[in-house]
Amino acid sequence: MSGFYYSICLGICLLANQLLAQSFNTLQWKADSSYNAKAFAVAAPLYLQAGDAADFPFQRKRVYYDAGCCYSLIGQPEQAFKYLTLAVKTYGYNNLDNITNDPDLKALHPDPRWKPLVNSIKPAQAYFDDPLKATFVTTDVHNFWQAYDRIQVDTARRTQIYQDVYLAKASVGLQDYYQYKIREVSNFVKGHDSKPRFYAAIRPNTLSVDDQKPQMLASFVNFKNLYPPARFPNVYFVIGSFTSGGTSTANGLIIGLDQNCRTPDTPTDELTLWQKNNFCDLTGLPHIVAHELIHFQQNHLAQDTTLLRGALVEGMADFLGELISGQTANPRLASYAKGREQQIWSDFKNEMFLNKASNWIANSAQETADKPADLGYWVGYMICKAYYEEMADKKQAVYDILHITDYRQFLEKSRLDEKINGGK
Repeated sequence: MSGFYYSICLGICLLANQLLAQSFNTLQWKADSSYNAKAFAVAAPLYLQAGDAADFPFQRKRVYYDAGCCYSLIGQPEQAFKYLTLAVKTYGYNNLDNITNDPDLKALHPDPRWKPLVNSIKPAQAYFDDPLKATFVTTDVHNFWQAYDRIQVDTARRTQIYQDVYLAKASVGLQDYYQYKIREVSNFVKGHDSKPRFYAAIRPNTLSVDDQKPQMLASFVNFKNLYPPARFPNVYFVIGSFTSGGTSTANGLIIGLDQNCRTPDTPTDELTLWQKNNFCDLTGLPHIVAHELIHFQQNHLAQDTTLLRGALVEGMADFLGELISGQTANPRLASYAKGREQQIWSDFKNEMFLNKASNWIANSAQETADKPADLGYWVGYMICKAYYEEMADKKQAVYDILHITDYRQFLEKSRLDEKINGGK
């Protein structure tokens, strides 16, 4: 083959590989979009392509399950059982409650293959009624630093090393964190490449979690006393790339330690303005855990798309987290709001019944030197605090906060508007 034709063929192969190598995230996004548009016949093969493009086995668990749902919805039970079985038996899908109650799979229930499949699932213990049974898991932190040390002597292979030594060994907590907060290895590596001095400095801080476990457990016990139906999941500590300080999933609480380990000697010159302002003190770690513990309880809240709901979801986590741990997870918002309460409240009221949460929550792009992002947290905190103060029965108040069915009515009962405006 001549060099000219070889070059053409090589170019065609590279282009074909690029087309085939659409990222897992891109394919999953396309599949989800098709599913949401009820184009299930389009979504199913996209989920399978996403499975082929996955970097890790745990990513395939969800997309093969979703493919099975799509095939069920379009009346192809053979394909549905094929990919549901793959999700369960090969990749460890174990959400028994979800698969049992998923309406997408209702058509499969009469099939003789259904019960054996469901009975083969061994659900993990997702939470406990006893706060002392929850485990604080730090294996991912130790795996990260093993990978980090190898990378220092083999920087050219840092992507592969992070993938093999850290992410491929992920706990279920890190698996969820990766899928929701990192999404691609390249993003993870890019985040670390941009902050070499920062990550070189934080190791001892991230390894000090054990010192704060007694305080975290005390918060769990306090919450049990305040809210007897409380559920206590395991807590997973991970190293992210400054994409989330904490989150809650069905598998437990997941804390991004690199965003929660600030000490006076930690270099911050490589951080953006928002990152600097949201780089939390190491001593505040128990308050972050308490905040996420409240999120884990929020399965009884009414659903809607208003800013008011979004602010209450986050604000109650700050307020109730403060009740059980002694401090809110976002003290800087209260500091900023002092003396500005009426203006913030007035601005919030203009949008609170609209789908405007993006102006008040997770709006890091709107952070400035003069005004922090995430002020919706503070507003929600103030509403919940005002409601709590109105109630004589404090346990009932906590129960009510975690079981809001009418957000407008809850706000009215809090009398926050009257309190902020001095009765005006």
